[in-house]
Amino acid sequence: MMRTLAAVATFLIASLLPGCAEMKSMTGQSSSSALTGLLTQQLGVTETQATGGVGSILKLAQEKLSAGDFDQVAKAVPGADKYLAQARQLLGGGNVGDKAGLQSAFSKLGMGSDMVSKFSPIVTQFVGQSGGSQAGSLLAGVLK
Repeated sequence: MMRTLAAVATFLIASLLPGCAEMKSMTGQSSSSALTGLLTQQLGVTETQATGGVGSILKLAQEKLSAGDFDQVAKAVPGADKYLAQARQLLGGGNVGDKAGLQSAFSKLGMGSDMVSKFSPIVTQFVGQSGGSQAGSLLAGVLK
């Protein structure tokens, strides 16, 4: 009986660890690389595309949210400054502006406009899990 319980517990723990590793960085990766790793793994994009896409999303959030609200979102994304720097480089220092601008930024990264709708829930979920539901809701509101 104890052996069966131990086997079940081991199975449950082993099946839950991969998700924890991606979101909580239990594999030793930094959390920012966990986010880009999540995007590259789930969407088949390159690390550059993942970094630029997250940066563009954060840049749009920075433009649309109050400073305090954006800080809450940015704190939920380790390495937010790195992502924003990538977006500034991609945009030539300009703004994203709106959803069409976000699609344009993704296009500059070699991704179709449909990728915005694929990135958005993954990034929003990551922000919600690492920064709390309010941070996730703030970002989701920007991406509507």
